[in-house]
Amino acid sequence: MNSKITAISVYAPSQIITNEWFTDKIETNNEWIISRTGIRERRMAEPDEFTSDLCIKAVKNLLQENPGISLSGVDFIVVGTTTADQVMPSMATRVQNYFGLENTGCIDIMAACAGFVYGLILAKGLIAAGAHKKVLVLGAEALSKFTDFTDRTTCILFGDAAGVALVEPSDKAKILSGITGSEGAFGKDLYLSQHASVVNGEEIVANGKIHQNGKVVFKWAVRTMSQKIRELLAVNNLTLDDLDWLILHSANLRIIEAVASEIGYPLDKMPTSIECFGNTSSASIPLAWDIAAKAGKIKPGNKILLLGFGGGLTYAGVIVEV
Repeated sequence: MNSKITAISVYAPSQIITNEWFTDKIETNNEWIISRTGIRERRMAEPDEFTSDLCIKAVKNLLQENPGISLSGVDFIVVGTTTADQVMPSMATRVQNYFGLENTGCIDIMAACAGFVYGLILAKGLIAAGAHKKVLVLGAEALSKFTDFTDRTTCILFGDAAGVALVEPSDKAKILSGITGSEGAFGKDLYLSQHASVVNGEEIVANGKIHQNGKVVFKWAVRTMSQKIRELLAVNNLTLDDLDWLILHSANLRIIEAVASEIGYPLDKMPTSIECFGNTSSASIPLAWDIAAKAGKIKPGNKILLLGFGGGLTYAGVIVEV
């Protein structure tokens, strides 16, 4: 059975954090941040606002912005997140409970910034197997709760947000073949550890905050994403010319620029969310999609390549037709 994305929406907290906010906390300035990341501002959740709240508000926006959409019949919920309120109950069950959905399977997946795309691929498989018919896929992060604001190399990057897509059966395949993979040897280069202080036999800092070796991750991302874009196109017997848009995880604008240059793809056909929302991990791809759609860029019939990458290190890509 084929599947399609019937609606997509997002939510971001109202609190805007500009680059100037950091200048009295760490050694940095607006120009330095923009030149290295492309970020101008990001959103930060309130002290009493957590990932489950972001998820619920994103689903509310989905319903408000799409009057013909209903949650009736939703029988599975997938939430990609690394910043859950609690390890259990899952964020998916928090969504299920809030909206009073019955007989609905619920799981959270921890694939970091690739979580939303992993969720789409999983939803496609659940529908193809005939096991489920209506799946909510979310990517949501309250990264500010896990950010070390004394670390000038990482604290300027992250923002909080959530994105959601509704996946349903379709006569025509509109979620095409996807790819997934990981390189666990790089686990120590991007991690969030609350307990164990060893990854792959090497000591790490287990303080419940995000740590990143930016240079290593940058090089890995450019090399790996350039290669995986080509592989994903080949799996689907497509070329770059067949795409209308290419949306990478908005980790850093310089990564996106480098990938565009490496594969020879126009940067203006690569929607981003990094400039005004920062790196929102699993929420960044739906955010970029939503921004482009509301600007009148993404239209029915368009083909979009989605590719997420992040902690693990892990990646997932899929091509969808709107």
